[in-house]
Amino acid sequence: MQAIEHVAGKAIPFGRKNVDTDVVIPAHWLKTITREGLGQGAFEAVKKEPGNVFTDPAYAGAPILIAGDNFGCGSSREHAAWALLDMGITCVIAPSFSDIFSGNAFKNGILTVALPQAAIDRLMEVAVDHPIDIDLDTQTVTTPFQDRFTFEIDPFRKHCLLNGLDEVGLTMAQGDAIAKHEAKARTALPFLMKTPTTVN
Repeated sequence: MQAIEHVAGKAIPFGRKNVDTDVVIPAHWLKTITREGLGQGAFEAVKKEPGNVFTDPAYAGAPILIAGDNFGCGSSREHAAWALLDMGITCVIAPSFSDIFSGNAFKNGILTVALPQAAIDRLMEVAVDHPIDIDLDTQTVTTPFQDRFTFEIDPFRKHCLLNGLDEVGLTMAQGDAIAKHEAKARTALPFLMKTPTTVN
C-alpha cells in the first residue's frame, strides 16, 4: 500500500449527496478479476450527464474528490475503492461516509476526510480554479486563500496510512515477534511441529 502523508492538487468538485457504490462503480464492472481498468467504469452514469465534472479536462488526473453527505452508501463492494484508486483518487472529502466504504477506502490506502458542510461548500468553490492541500500529519486541509480546516482521524488508521501499512504490512512488521513465538512453541508444544505420517 502506498504511504500517504500529503495530498495536493486539483480536486474534483462533485458534491453530490448519497452517492452509493453502484454509482461509483456499476455492478456490470464487478466481473473483473483484476483491479486495473476499473477507473474507466467509475461514475459511468454520471459521465453521461452533460457538463459533468468527471469528463471535464480541467480535472483530469485530480487526486482529490469532494463529495456530499453519506458518500459510499449502498452495497459493500470493495471495487468502489479500487475504481477510485484506478482513477488516481487518493483522498475523498465529504461531510460523512458510509462505514463500510470508509473501511474499504482505508484498507486500500485512500484517505477519507470528514468536514462540516460549510467547509465542503468553501472547498467546492475553491476547487473550480485552484488546488487544495491535505496534510495527514497535521490533519489539515488548506487552500491558497488561507482557508484552514482540521479533521479527525482514528490514530491507528493515521499510523497505517502514513506508513503505507495494509494488513499484510502490519503482519510483516511483527516478523520478529512471530519468529520468537514459533521458536517457543517448538519447545513447549513439540507435538504441534510433528510431520503427519502417511497411512497406507
